[in-house]
Amino acid sequence: MAISGLVSNRNFTSFIAPGNYQLRKDLSLQRGSIFSVHHGGQIAKNPFARKISHIEQREVYGLGVRKLSKVKRACVHYRSEEYEIDETKVDPVVSNEGASEARQLEGNGTTVSPWWRKLPKRWLIVLLCFTAFLLCNMDRVNMSIAILPMSQEFNWNSTTVGLIQSSFFWGYLLTQILGGIWADKLGGKVVLGFGVVWWSMATVLTPIAARLGLPYLLIMRAFMGIGEGVAMPAMNNILSKWIPVSERSRSLSLVYSGMYLGSVVGLAFSPFLIQNLGWPSVFYSFGSLGSIWFAFWLQKAYSSPKDDPDLGAEEKRLILEGGVSKAPVSDIPWKLILSKAPVWALIISHFCHNWGTFILLTWMPTYYNQVLKFNLTESGLLCVLPWLTMAVFANIGGWIADTLVSKGVSVTAVRKIMQSIGFLGPAFFLTQLSHVKTPAMAVFCMACSQGSDAFSQSGLYSNHQDIGPRYAGVLLGLSNTAGVLAGVFGTAATGYILQRGSWNDVFKVSVALYIIGTLVWNIFSTGEKILD
Repeated sequence: MAISGLVSNRNFTSFIAPGNYQLRKDLSLQRGSIFSVHHGGQIAKNPFARKISHIEQREVYGLGVRKLSKVKRACVHYRSEEYEIDETKVDPVVSNEGASEARQLEGNGTTVSPWWRKLPKRWLIVLLCFTAFLLCNMDRVNMSIAILPMSQEFNWNSTTVGLIQSSFFWGYLLTQILGGIWADKLGGKVVLGFGVVWWSMATVLTPIAARLGLPYLLIMRAFMGIGEGVAMPAMNNILSKWIPVSERSRSLSLVYSGMYLGSVVGLAFSPFLIQNLGWPSVFYSFGSLGSIWFAFWLQKAYSSPKDDPDLGAEEKRLILEGGVSKAPVSDIPWKLILSKAPVWALIISHFCHNWGTFILLTWMPTYYNQVLKFNLTESGLLCVLPWLTMAVFANIGGWIADTLVSKGVSVTAVRKIMQSIGFLGPAFFLTQLSHVKTPAMAVFCMACSQGSDAFSQSGLYSNHQDIGPRYAGVLLGLSNTAGVLAGVFGTAATGYILQRGSWNDVFKVSVALYIIGTLVWNIFSTGEKILD
């Protein structure tokens, strides 16, 4: 009599009757294929058998038993010549893949998985993009804190500081459109992975370049910009393929809130690292984190749902029926794209938006230090508040936008409402800075300005996928090129204005551009697809 029992890598069900025990396996079986069990010349069939791989053998209770790792089902059969029993049983086994654990509950045999196993794969992609953008801004804003002790050590004036801050945008500008083209043709996984590795290496090498001389530092900051320049187009491409329209605002808001939280982390930890380990430690520690992210990205990410072999059929159907782009891009119709008024509304509005945003990103610590008289640590900690506000309100705005769309409000109306808040809110609060009397009120106005700015993630930043999902990467590359030009000119111009004027003059320019952006956006933008 041959009996074999239910086996898992946590327990072993023993049997009373003595005899010869036997376990059979077939590595060639695919999911849904037939598992054969022999009994008296006849074949019993199990239609629930699944592919079995990576078999590890061990002896349990003197029986020839195989432990199955990295499988979802173990098929065990036993045969009794004495009692004419022939049966095949299927038992869930623990998978050693990743950190997941499926456990069989007593009584009903239901499997329970940890929360990370239940997370939809499309939202795992969103979280990985969120983390990439977290690192992106951590590596970008550390210079805005480190520039204070660096300028003292190397005797840099305000014009030189503005030149260093703007040099990042030289490289950032070069790869906006190229990053979009590469992402639409090669896939977002390849391009975003390249970008993170590139800018992480440039971050680590920044202190070495600074000690070699100013030209080397400018080149290294431009190199860092090259890597970060592909991030937004690549992210936009990969989310356009993974996220249905009904979840678009929430997903983009979450990813962009990674940028804001990256600013929070960078601005909060940089002063402590600088005071305890010196300013180079900021670049070494932040830059090294990119290698950890890249390891997860290689293992878990795919450019498209069609490329993911582990994606469930139900989620794949939800994604593909949710209006995402399925066809790859071979040729880009530049003439058609540039002939559309909503595309130019994106480009102009992105320029107006980024002028104010990048000024605050790069010059806020200096404003706190020079105008509000905060020291290095206080400047870093108080700079956290506006970006933390942006992270919160970006997700609130995303939830509001998706809720409005789900209730039948047109996508066009939702995009115009969200972006109008993103323009007029910062404009109003920046005008109040010249009237406040205390540092606390100045910080409050900064936080409110950035918080209302975050509604732009549900406005113009979501609109690329609305008007042309197949060309989402290229469209973001185009509009963000204009945004980067705003960063280049705005950051450098701020240093020039401060040598001849005041911070009120800096803020007046930003307010004027916010108003122009509001008018252009509400007249020419649309939420309908105009590029197929």
